[in-house]
Amino acid sequence: MRVAPPATSGADRVQGSRCRVIGHSVEGRPIEAEVHGSGPDTVLILASIHGNEPAGTPLLHALADHLDRRPQLLRGRTIILVPVVNPDGYEHNARHNANRVDLNRNFPADNRKDRRRYGMSALSEPESVAIFDLIDRHRPSRIISLHQFAACIDYDGPGRNLAEAIADAAGLDLERLGGRPGSLGSFAGEQLGIPVITVELPSGLKRKSPQELFERFGKMLVQALIWPARMPRDVASGAAAGTTRHADQLPQSGR
Repeated sequence: MRVAPPATSGADRVQGSRCRVIGHSVEGRPIEAEVHGSGPDTVLILASIHGNEPAGTPLLHALADHLDRRPQLLRGRTIILVPVVNPDGYEHNARHNANRVDLNRNFPADNRKDRRRYGMSALSEPESVAIFDLIDRHRPSRIISLHQFAACIDYDGPGRNLAEAIADAAGLDLERLGGRPGSLGSFAGEQLGIPVITVELPSGLKRKSPQELFERFGKMLVQALIWPARMPRDVASGAAAGTTRHADQLPQSGR
């Protein structure tokens, strides 16, 4: 059973946020970006680039609701949320998009490989083009990509200190899983020099509500937003530390 889709879409948000379509999937579904604030420090947070790793989507909608209630978090910041990068995969509970391409192997990184499952050329897929154009337009200071596989925090590019802070807030281990060919981390992190934090949420979250997910991981997301400031009191729900695993207990990463 998958995590239930959020009850409201970005178009239903209250004042203070702007929702726009940044592209369309292979099957024509819109890819929406929700923009909060207008400050110079731009943070990009993505979810469901792999459609069968869906927990990040309701988590980002819960974060959007949290930002509506706590506008002080937007001072000096522009926060861009893309709750569903891969809407066709999300709809069909599939890792890949409708062309059976892994979108997290389709970016123009130096280590990219032309293969059918990665796309026969960089940015061959409309979903990866939408994210490429978003990054090119806004040049975020940091990127957080929510996955759901290995229950750890990984990073690419100059992001170690940020990754350590996020790992501490999430109660997850910091693990270097290595840049995958053509991945967002390899492209934006290693090539463009933007800190890219890959959050591997635990797999056992299928029946959690958005509120329960935010209770567990809200502190982690707020820490990503306010970096490098220290976490102020009472800006996110409890987010108690969960069970962590050491490197020898981790499966081979699929990010």
